[in-house]
Amino acid sequence: MAQLGVGPHTIAQMNRLATPFARPSLALLSILSMAIASGACQSKPATPAASANAWATVNGRELKQDEVEKTYRRTAQDNATPSDEEVATAKLGILNELIVQDLLLAKAKELKIELPDAEVDKAFEEGKKNITPEAFEKSLAARNLTTADMRDALRRDMLAQKVVEQEVTKKVVVTDQEVTDFFNANKAQFNRPEDAYHIAQIAVTPVPDQEIANRSGDDAKTPQEAAAKAQMLMERLKSGVAFGDLAADFSEDPQSAPRGGDLGFIPISRLQQAPPALRDAVLKSEPGSVRVISNAGAHTIILFVAKDTAGQKDPSMPAVKDAITSALRGRREQLLRAAYLTAIRNDAVVVNILANRLVDLKGKTLPAAPAAAK
Repeated sequence: MAQLGVGPHTIAQMNRLATPFARPSLALLSILSMAIASGACQSKPATPAASANAWATVNGRELKQDEVEKTYRRTAQDNATPSDEEVATAKLGILNELIVQDLLLAKAKELKIELPDAEVDKAFEEGKKNITPEAFEKSLAARNLTTADMRDALRRDMLAQKVVEQEVTKKVVVTDQEVTDFFNANKAQFNRPEDAYHIAQIAVTPVPDQEIANRSGDDAKTPQEAAAKAQMLMERLKSGVAFGDLAADFSEDPQSAPRGGDLGFIPISRLQQAPPALRDAVLKSEPGSVRVISNAGAHTIILFVAKDTAGQKDPSMPAVKDAITSALRGRREQLLRAAYLTAIRNDAVVVNILANRLVDLKGKTLPAAPAAAK
């Protein structure tokens, strides 16, 4: 998908802005943590006794309460007042993600995958470049975090991603024969009766949404938050962040967000029936362009990906071949990713101490306890 993207506002905007800092491997682990659920029934008891501050053990390595608390402080929404049960649920989800991440980091060591400090430094600066140093430090202080906390979370995230790229992404291959076979089995789909326009969107609403399907759980709740979020997204697009990644992380449309905002090809007859601003944002633009459409406090960022003319297509056309290859690769990668995470989970000895405590409490939350030692 084509690439393009508020300055400093509240601490919530800082976290939205600095996507890599939002949660360890947020974009990755929210998808992959299914491996924990799929393998939970196969968990084996821990061999060594865990320390008082451990909330989980993974092959004898402890994941401490403080690690979960730091991640929760990075992701908590400003001015939110969640119930004790909601807080405990969020922390349990974070712990499951950290378990998956720990498995990936151990695999990185086994595979001798390294992450140069220069790569972390570059990503760190990129993540906070749209917020002033003063606002960044103020944000950290408000959440009782340090720069070292943020860099370490980013480093772990990037290293886990390197493992997935090596063990999953690079191993997915789509051959020309498979492209041809797919085309022959779906030939009718490549015969367009009229011109069509491929578009994608990032939706931002000014009110709380009951259903949020984006990867970060981000939801603008007021017109002011919506305007700041839309501006932040545009700036990140301009800085080179992929449209699909931002849509998956931040779009508030539950149908298109999981697909990276992709709406597919829209026939021109349907597009001409759309509101004038939306229609013109596509018909009067060039492929690759991005426009913001605002109405009643809501904002829709539209990416015009490509135009496809009427008629029968075939795999000799680069656009057709690329589209089929991308679709097949995406399906295969998703399957291999889930299988890979399940496999390394099955080989691990994982004890989720926090989950066991919550089960024992029968729905009640953990009593308040002193912060875990660092």
